[in-house]
Amino acid sequence: MKVVGTIKEVRQQVKEWRKAGESVALVPTMGYLHEGHGSLITRAKNENDRVVVSIFVNPMQFGPGEDLESYPRDLEKDSAFCENLGADLIFHPTPEEMYPEGFCSYVDMSVLTEELCGQSRPVHFRGVCTVCSKLFHIVTPDRAYFGQKDAQQLAIIKRLVLDMSMDLQIVGCPIIREKDGLAKSSRNTYLSEEERKAALVLSKAVSLGEQLTKAGENDAKVVLDKMIKLIEAEPMAKIDYVKAVDGLTMQQTDKITDGTLFAMAVYIGKTRLIDNFSVSR
Repeated sequence: MKVVGTIKEVRQQVKEWRKAGESVALVPTMGYLHEGHGSLITRAKNENDRVVVSIFVNPMQFGPGEDLESYPRDLEKDSAFCENLGADLIFHPTPEEMYPEGFCSYVDMSVLTEELCGQSRPVHFRGVCTVCSKLFHIVTPDRAYFGQKDAQQLAIIKRLVLDMSMDLQIVGCPIIREKDGLAKSSRNTYLSEEERKAALVLSKAVSLGEQLTKAGENDAKVVLDKMIKLIEAEPMAKIDYVKAVDGLTMQQTDKITDGTLFAMAVYIGKTRLIDNFSVSR
């Protein structure tokens, strides 16, 4: 497995694989990899000849006062993790490589980016769309793999690829959880022992919502009210949002149907965590 830092090196390697008739997958990450990322890499390896993992803490998707500087980083650990799972190439560029002096082109989206995380993190999805567009052009993968924990991001990337007529398939992969239910996240490392216990309120709310919808509840407000009541009972939790939206458009909905997404962002102390579930009927 190689670790490279320049666009030129990635393109040279991909060109060699293409000459050999091999398929290429991309797993975009910000590093500090865990089993959630591992599930994406493993699936990518099973479905493609070659796997590129990008590790880039993208400054463009962080707003003022967010955790850009403190975001956990460990390239040595990540490299061993990727190699063990059979990845072929790590692309680990600097911000200057991705956004050279004079950079002034951005990829933006309306509608899907204006709900949920887009309301409290207004610059976030412009950064996501821009960096993913660049990565797709650099790596030219056949498939790119994203986790369903970031359900809004997954919907946005699928829409981006459709709208921009990009020649690749976006593959969404299930949320990977700890044994006690907490969704795997690099930001879980921010939590103290007490906060870690309090954070379970997110997965408990997800479980409650799933039980209610599986029992046949069709009124989104009924489900949301009960989920919110559960979260508010945890003293360390502060809700950013808990909403029901159409899983494709990210627009709020009152009626629960097949594909309705229940999504939440909750602060546990200073750490903002997200979780969700989709209704399948």
